[in-house]
Amino acid sequence: MDFIKVNKGKTIILSSKSPRRKQLLQETGLNFKIKTFPTNEDYPVELKGREIPEFLVKKKAIPFNKIKKNEIIITADTIVWAKSEHLGKPKDILEAKKFLEKLSNKKHEVITSVCFTEKEKQTIISESTFVFFKRISKNEINYYLNKFSFMDKAGAYGIQDWIGIIGVKRIEGSYTNVIGLPVSQVIETLQKL
Repeated sequence: MDFIKVNKGKTIILSSKSPRRKQLLQETGLNFKIKTFPTNEDYPVELKGREIPEFLVKKKAIPFNKIKKNEIIITADTIVWAKSEHLGKPKDILEAKKFLEKLSNKKHEVITSVCFTEKEKQTIISESTFVFFKRISKNEINYYLNKFSFMDKAGAYGIQDWIGIIGVKRIEGSYTNVIGLPVSQVIETLQKL
């Protein structure tokens, strides 16, 4: 199916407060609306890896209980998974510092799950990208935390931000996934719905 036909007869609603997800979707040329509800992002402690964002995207879709026939609700969640540990959005600057120290000179996995909720069904996709950081000095970490926004980012960093530009050696997988939305996979899924 042609990309241009993705929007034909469908209303796409992005349920995300993330300015990065909004921008990524806008850059595709898709027409969409934004509608969000407050969501508690707690999850059962026994969940690991991709189970976490897959659980959360379904949870984020729950408030949309009156979906019209032509609507597609998109919810997304991104986590950083490092050494079997979930590094979410930091609670404060001290936790952000600990996160970045854990990521320094190591490989970690960024997992984004996206849920497409329609009147009759849900489709969930998950994408993983491996990110390799160089050794980041304490001075670099402190500079980043004092000069840039990090509180709304999984793992306390944005690959498109200063720390990502100077600290990421390489990635394996989707760059937009690390930003918060695996765009090509999202478009591919929308084409099938």
